[in-house]
Amino acid sequence: MNSSLTTANIVIADRTYRVKVESTNEEYVRKTAKIINDKIIEFKTQFAGKDMQDYIAMVLIWYATQTSTGNNLIVSAETTTMLNKINNLLDKTIENNRSI
Repeated sequence: MNSSLTTANIVIADRTYRVKVESTNEEYVRKTAKIINDKIIEFKTQFAGKDMQDYIAMVLIWYATQTSTGNNLIVSAETTTMLNKINNLLDKTIENNRSI
């Protein structure tokens, strides 16, 4: 990677995540986060009463389906890594909340 890394604060589901991305990909990552947040809002409207983890899971399934069917979304390795990190952070948060 010859591009310089920059730290971006990405908000997903009302949580802020600091991620390092190549500066040339920062706009793409921000647009992806916007798509994710818009879908969360859409699913919250359609399926009221679920918790945030359910909505995030729905969005991840939707997103993965969109990319595997060849629609206009393309998931890069970097985006996949970012989504995995976010998922791990959510899992840790849920575990911590259960132990309280």
